Amino acid sequence: MPKSKRDKKVSLTKTNKKGLVLKQRIIEDVKKCVEDYNRIFLISVQNTRNTKLLELRTEWNDSRLFFGKLRIIALGLGKTRETEVADGIHKLANAIKNHSMKGQCGLLFTNRSKKEVIEWAEKYEEMEYARSGFVTPETIELPEGPLPQFQHSMEPQLRQLGMPTSLQKGIITLIKPFRVCQKNDVLTPEQAQILKLLDKPLAVFKLLLLGIYTKKHGFKKLKVPDNATKNDGEEMDVDNNDNT
Repeated sequence: MPKSKRDKKVSLTKTNKKGLVLKQRIIEDVKKCVEDYNRIFLISVQNTRNTKLLELRTEWNDSRLFFGKLRIIALGLGKTRETEVADGIHKLANAIKNHSMKGQCGLLFTNRSKKEVIEWAEKYEEMEYARSGFVTPETIELPEGPLPQFQHSMEPQLRQLGMPTSLQKGIITLIKPFRVCQKNDVLTPEQAQILKLLDKPLAVFKLLLLGIYTKKHGFKKLKVPDNATKNDGEEMDVDNNDNT
């Protein structure tokens, strides 16, 4: 009887005992998921938020999501034909390495159909508050006048963030027009904080499917939507007649 590919040992060097146990557990989890699930999707995440990832894990509790520890996950899959734990899966392991250099990515192990996963990913997006370093999609300006949405005690904080404010009859007031951000600006921490205080989410938390692996068809690249950012994955071809 041929030896199972899952039984292959993975060498982890320069790792302390505690870290070694964690990494070995991740590797074993990955190997088990390869056996238990029919499909593995390579996913890129735009505007990552831990709370959103937790919500996704709850929504997909019949599946497994792996984010982070990508080097260990790739080791668990096997990065060469000689070390792979399933036929052709080393191509997925190498795709993880390539795309992790462009942004955060992860794996979705699932038994749901390819069509269901693709349709879900195309529809799923949620607005989030932008962080510093985010490139703004629009210009946001505030006119001179009162800002009644803020309590008077917040006036020093707003002024410290760069807003030209003063207290007038107990109401925070802009003493002149203020531009929070210009379109295509790279947000500073102060701008990001102002936008959050103004309750103006500009970032979109979204998942992009970069590829799919099945034991029958191996690893296939998927086409990233045209409206995806350049750094979240190159456009790739997909066989739309593949019903894996």
